[in-house]
Amino acid sequence: MPPLPAVARAAGLVTAAGGALGGTLAGYAVCEARAYTLRRVEVPLLPAGHRPLRVLHLSDLHLTPGQCRKQEWLAGLADLAPDLVVDTGDNLAHRDSVPVLRRSLGRLLNVPGVFVLGSNDYFEPTFRNPVRYLLPDDGRRHTDTGELPWRALRATFTDAGWVDLTNRTATVRVGDTTFGFAGVDDPHLGYDRLAEVTGPAGADRSADVRLGVAHAPYLRVLDAFAADGCDGILAGHTHGGQVCLPGGRALTTNCDLEPARARGLHRHPADSRPGDPSSSWLHVSAGLGTSPYARVRVACRPEATLLTLTPRR
Repeated sequence: MPPLPAVARAAGLVTAAGGALGGTLAGYAVCEARAYTLRRVEVPLLPAGHRPLRVLHLSDLHLTPGQCRKQEWLAGLADLAPDLVVDTGDNLAHRDSVPVLRRSLGRLLNVPGVFVLGSNDYFEPTFRNPVRYLLPDDGRRHTDTGELPWRALRATFTDAGWVDLTNRTATVRVGDTTFGFAGVDDPHLGYDRLAEVTGPAGADRSADVRLGVAHAPYLRVLDAFAADGCDGILAGHTHGGQVCLPGGRALTTNCDLEPARARGLHRHPADSRPGDPSSSWLHVSAGLGTSPYARVRVACRPEATLLTLTPRR
């Protein structure tokens, strides 16, 4: 057995190495949360003969006044010249963020747009044990915090001409293509009213493309939109898992959607194929932000997505 001083030195080295590794990982996670990324995805949704359309999907900005780098990156997205913007909620993380968001969106507010709200548009974030995010949902919702200025947020969007899809349907024409939208209020808070936007009250059935929009991709919402014949569904909320295994494998989605579909383009139901009845394309955005109390991401860069809609094959 080595002398006790040698054992102590070895233990000290291991502790120091572990601390250095932990510090490196923490630094990486902080940097990853600021590595804003544009994803490009092609989706065959349009009728034959229609020109391709560029749809910018924004979600989970969780914007605060001090996040200057995020604001600048967001403002630059206007250079993409999208034909349509779809915002799937959780824009705010501070009560003073609405004017900042308005400036950051800038020219994007001149583009046709639709939106729904998320829980972090309604209620201020608070510090919570980040480990709870990885545990099964216990059903508790933090609606006892201060209220965020969601009415001013909604007015910012609607004054610019964006369409509020909060438990509503709408028909929007973009170029030669007519979109029938159905949207719900945040399912994570249980605010969704699916009966008001599906069935006879559903999205315009004469439209060229029918889309469902929600903040949180709970299965009950995805099932209802797919069964109602929506061609596609857009959602956010998951942060792509936020803290993922190497290669981007999500551990959780903060809802009942399985981690394999925490972000990106998929089908719903998961085992369906294009052309199957009662199935839809599903795009889940990993979003651009995090809680201001846990600004870290691992193997899951913050993102906005430019969806290029092309004619169906």
